[in-house]
Amino acid sequence: MSDRAAEPLLAERLARAITLGGPIPVAQFMAAANAHYYATRDPLGVKGDFITAPEISQMFGELVGLWLADVWMRADKPQVHYVELGPGRGTLAADARRSMESVGLKPSIHFVETSPVLRQAQAALHPDAVFHDDVTSLPQDAPLLIVANEFFDALPVHQLVRAQDGWHERLVACQDTLFLPIAGKRLPDEIVPDRLRGAVMGSIIETSPASVAITRAISRLVADQGGAALIIDYGYDGPAIGDTLQALKGHDHVNPFEEPGERDLTAHVDFATLGAMAALTGASVHGPVGQGGWLDALGIAARADWLSQTNPERANDVDAARWRLTAPEEMGTLFRVMALRNTDWPEPEGFGG
Repeated sequence: MSDRAAEPLLAERLARAITLGGPIPVAQFMAAANAHYYATRDPLGVKGDFITAPEISQMFGELVGLWLADVWMRADKPQVHYVELGPGRGTLAADARRSMESVGLKPSIHFVETSPVLRQAQAALHPDAVFHDDVTSLPQDAPLLIVANEFFDALPVHQLVRAQDGWHERLVACQDTLFLPIAGKRLPDEIVPDRLRGAVMGSIIETSPASVAITRAISRLVADQGGAALIIDYGYDGPAIGDTLQALKGHDHVNPFEEPGERDLTAHVDFATLGAMAALTGASVHGPVGQGGWLDALGIAARADWLSQTNPERANDVDAARWRLTAPEEMGTLFRVMALRNTDWPEPEGFGG
């Protein structure tokens, strides 16, 4: 029997821990579930649980690469490092590198990735990549060009729920291996923004200290060393009322509290909070703007036309991919783009003004 087969399922281990120690915060449940999930599979593509923009079309990564190359050229072409947080299969980086190299930008490659399965796929495409477990070991000797596409949504969120007597942290309890959310101890009203304290019973507020900490770290690197960062994800301007915790399995929405570690758990990104933290850390903040408008401003229409003309047999697929990436009813509005930059670097394209 393999070591994997001999190990108890994550659900059993979590159930045992909760039975012995009591209910755990939603954030702890989400962190444990996603750590196991990403460590044990490639979740992307038709055979996986979800698909990301780089897997939909090469146009996405190519335009990201051109955006980076443009800001680099207008910064007088310094030596830089390319950094990607959660690079998936390495598809975005491959397309971005091709675009960057077309104008002479050939940065060293750094990936922040903890999944051994995904690291293997990334190394196959990028044998020169340097891997990091977290952002604390990123190089500090040159400006950074940082990309985080659908990275922050997988970071754990704490949930606060409004009860009759005030706000409580939402916890996860269990009966055998049946997990369910419950209200924990009451929290001080002061931790909830004034405008939200009087929300109706059952209202939920989410906060992600992990996302704020990583934003602070990359903003500090950009502010101190130079460079720019792109954060692309689905999200909102918060803090706000709303339960956005969701789970995907086989491209379908499923119960996020069932089968922990066997389905992808995500929550919408609070761009307002991340932007405020970046600004406090010394970076200039641009956006967020809708992904569709951003890609339109970068010239996705012209790129799609060129691909269709040079590959007429793929014209319908190219048009479908562009629509999926930019249409308001698809990824164009819900998915948002925010840029951070060193204050001495030029203002980036795609954000108006």
